[in-house]
Amino acid sequence: MPLPDLSGYDNSWYSPGRSKLVRALWLFVGLPLFRFELLPFSSVRRLILRCFGARVEQSVVLKSGIRVKYPWMLSIGANTWVGENVWIDNLVDVTIGANACISQAAHLCTGNHDWSDPLFGLLVRPIVLEDGSWIGTGALICPGVSVGRCGVAAAGSVVTKSIPPFEIHSGNPAHLVKRRIFRQGVHDSLEPIVQELSRDQHN
Repeated sequence: MPLPDLSGYDNSWYSPGRSKLVRALWLFVGLPLFRFELLPFSSVRRLILRCFGARVEQSVVLKSGIRVKYPWMLSIGANTWVGENVWIDNLVDVTIGANACISQAAHLCTGNHDWSDPLFGLLVRPIVLEDGSWIGTGALICPGVSVGRCGVAAAGSVVTKSIPPFEIHSGNPAHLVKRRIFRQGVHDSLEPIVQELSRDQHN
């Protein structure tokens, strides 16, 4: 039976998408500034990410200590929050929709290794977090996972399979625990009354 032989590891097929110079500038200049704890403004962090090719909407909130592997493979939609010490390990694309929340110390991991390969071959798969999704504190999102619209990965979960829209998954491995149902807001509860008054005025 063959045993692992990491001396033969070869990921030469993989392309990080930018030159060594750009990657070095990000690692030694951009990333330290981006993670700096005394930097209080999300606007500056958004600017730093954009300078390195990320697609980040104007209203995104970015807390201190976030780590991004390759910003040019990152897209974040409007009004999304990214908490302290989140690790976006994006060897390939990570796409985060609008009004999403990624809580403290969550880990989005796009890379893995083939455990059946004695040479421990690299595997990479993109991650998609759709609009309104929520990744709880300390949750791990594994390669190739999509979290559907308004889906939730509970705190500390290990998510190995995609989460359908409006479902809450928890555990290791994460599994469905309940549907996500939003409370009816005041605006929603008054909408039928407003529509009825509008019809009366036109009659």
